[in-house]
Amino acid sequence: QVQLVESGGGLVQPGGSLRLSCATSLSLFSISAMAWYRQAPGNRRELVARISSGGNTNYADSVKGRFTISRDNAKKTVYLQMNSLKPEDTAVYYCNAHLRDDYWGKGTQVTVSS
Repeated sequence: QVQLVESGGGLVQPGGSLRLSCATSLSLFSISAMAWYRQAPGNRRELVARISSGGNTNYADSVKGRFTISRDNAKKTVYLQMNSLKPEDTAVYYCNAHLRDDYWGKGTQVTVSS
């Protein structure tokens, strides 16, 4: 079992920045990959960014160059730095941990609006 707790969401104007955090109950070295997903109303959940236990990253095309996923192994925390935010980034953002099974946080709302 892995507990995941997200934080850092909120309301931001277009062009602004937010940093999401996901604190885990296990060492990140025990987890094959950590990821951030998002789900907007009426849409399916989609992958935003993933980081492997070895530090390899990949991103959705829609966020490349704007979002950065990173990890702090000592703090057992994964981050998602989001810059140049757009209204279409508005969604609930979920932290995901992939071991033998997938584990999910409860999500944090990100709203980009003027």
